[in-house]
Amino acid sequence: MKPYRCLLALFLSLLPALSALAADSPTPAHRLLLFEYGKGLNRMLELDANGKLVWEHRPPSIAVIFEVLPNGNVLYAYGGKPTGVREVTRKGEEVWNYVSKCPQVLGCRRLANGNTLVAEQGPCQAVEVSAKGEVVRVTPLPTSHASYHLQVRNIHKLPNGNILSAHEGEGAVREVDVNGKVVWEYTGVQNAGDAQRLKNGNTLISCGTQKRVIEVTPDKQIAWQFTAADAPELNITWISSIQQLPNGNLLVGNFLRGQEGKGAHAFEVTRDKKVVWKWDDHSLIKSLTTVRAVD
Repeated sequence: MKPYRCLLALFLSLLPALSALAADSPTPAHRLLLFEYGKGLNRMLELDANGKLVWEHRPPSIAVIFEVLPNGNVLYAYGGKPTGVREVTRKGEEVWNYVSKCPQVLGCRRLANGNTLVAEQGPCQAVEVSAKGEVVRVTPLPTSHASYHLQVRNIHKLPNGNILSAHEGEGAVREVDVNGKVVWEYTGVQNAGDAQRLKNGNTLISCGTQKRVIEVTPDKQIAWQFTAADAPELNITWISSIQQLPNGNLLVGNFLRGQEGKGAHAFEVTRDKKVVWKWDDHSLIKSLTTVRAVD
């Protein structure tokens, strides 16, 4: 029995090294959907849990934000001419399309009532559109940024009916009521791409080129944050998207603009700042904006 014990001891001694190898693997731990954007192609990709490409979709123009709907379809904003919001099946078939009259749309959200919230730029406003394409409500979104391209990114309608919006150019996150009156804001954030209201009342914010994710309390105190200094090996360049997973961990998108080929495109981190896994396949894409776990 002694040789078997020796083999067992050897195996146990190798476990840390094997775990390290697994962490360095470019294989994601989830089925992922992502938008490639930047120096690479402008396209949406779906990867299985082994990192294999299983679906590709080309939007009609620039697109950076999407949402996976309960029926499996994908809703995304496109910012060319024309500009608007589309819903497509996994076969790439268009089932809904809203064409906006504004210069550019890059953010959107499907609401619980079936309507779609459209983040229009120039002027900056949230437009609620019915399934028939009819405008139901228009809510002004105050911002000091004059150029329309960076006025607003992701938007969310809160349970109280207010709208939470991320203003990338201004570096601000605001909650406004149905008339556009600011009832809460957090400023001083560089390239804010998304803000999500958590069940505890705090707000999760992706802080772009500040290279961090923060959780802010209603009185604007930072309750938690994860920064580039917490995991230098990831080469955090631009926090472009955030998703809270069912287990409480965060899936974070890292937009490698100017740092293509270095670091992780996406990673999962626990609230005690442990990186569970990272995805860094630079042979498939150069950089991404939004990434979501869809398993």
